[in-house]
Amino acid sequence: MKFEISRDGALKQLDNFINSDLANYSLKRNFDLGPDNKSNVSCLSPYISHRLITEYEVAKTVLSKFPYQQVEKYIQEIFWRVYWKGWLELRPQVWTDFIEDLKGFKEDDNYKKAINGETEIECFNDWAKELKEKNYLHNHARMWFASIWIFTLNLPWQKGAEFFMKHLYDGDAASNTLSWRWVAGLQTKGKHYVAQSWNISKFTNNKYKNTKLNENALPLTDKREYKLNALNFITDDNSNENLLVFENELNLENKNLKKYKNIYLVLLNNDARKIELEQKVLEYKSKIINDQKKRFKYLQIIDEVKFQTLTDEIKSFDTIHPCIGENFSYLNIMRKKQNLELNFILSEEDKFSWQFSNKGYFNFKNNIPKILTNFNLQ
Repeated sequence: MKFEISRDGALKQLDNFINSDLANYSLKRNFDLGPDNKSNVSCLSPYISHRLITEYEVAKTVLSKFPYQQVEKYIQEIFWRVYWKGWLELRPQVWTDFIEDLKGFKEDDNYKKAINGETEIECFNDWAKELKEKNYLHNHARMWFASIWIFTLNLPWQKGAEFFMKHLYDGDAASNTLSWRWVAGLQTKGKHYVAQSWNISKFTNNKYKNTKLNENALPLTDKREYKLNALNFITDDNSNENLLVFENELNLENKNLKKYKNIYLVLLNNDARKIELEQKVLEYKSKIINDQKKRFKYLQIIDEVKFQTLTDEIKSFDTIHPCIGENFSYLNIMRKKQNLELNFILSEEDKFSWQFSNKGYFNFKNNIPKILTNFNLQ
């Protein structure tokens, strides 16, 4: 699977999927057909995770060609990312604890065998190698991989989530961290996902048979509780003349950009990250933002070094909210260090949708039609 590095390429891929494969999505979506055949899924996540195209834009395009009832499952899968973002925004301490937990784990021989695909489990080894080579995995393979990592190999879920973040083109703090927690049984307490040999065999077309796994594992436990935080954002541009944009929130299509004297697009190098990204992932991000610069020629691309210099002089910015994760954590550090005034801008769609992330996904899913209607997406 080769990923485009432009918004136009992403829109073309969406259009091709709608016209060729979407009608069969519900029947075929769970099959992992190998590293070179992903035609049964849209593979849009590397673009959506950077908001090169948004979940709402995808939904509107799909629903312009299919009735909701026919593509309901696909729309629900797209909105998982919105739900996870909202869930983590309401409970930001989960991300903070995850990053802090990582400091306490050693990378022993079992860990090294796992990330190098040198275990005794063939399918797991293949997925580890595919992840590092392709920087992408089918969602069902991600679930199997995480379950085997946690319950059969007995490795810390945090190190698995870190491994994914290092290598995935679509690595997203909310979707990745919370999906690993869900598999472990921590997200919905007591409800975990245990990979089964028959299931792996069925949905890989019998490529992997009789895989020896721990299929009777109990869910992990964690005594930490997370209370809901209030969401406080402005939803329209403020009166600032300087705008900050981070690489995971690149959607500028409907923003009022003419009012800004300076627009800075920030891409952090590994020196400023808690989780060091694999070089191919950083290069992918760099290519995406350079494509955006071609479309919005007045953008200025900067890294953390240039940002430091910039904020020695400029102290006030409008900021497209980069969501809980690496970029927001970095920005909070710099806000205190440089005494910055930051006005966070959140899209009307996210602000409305995130209110339904206060509970489980079942509650959120029931409100998807309300979200679609509220923004005339169908």
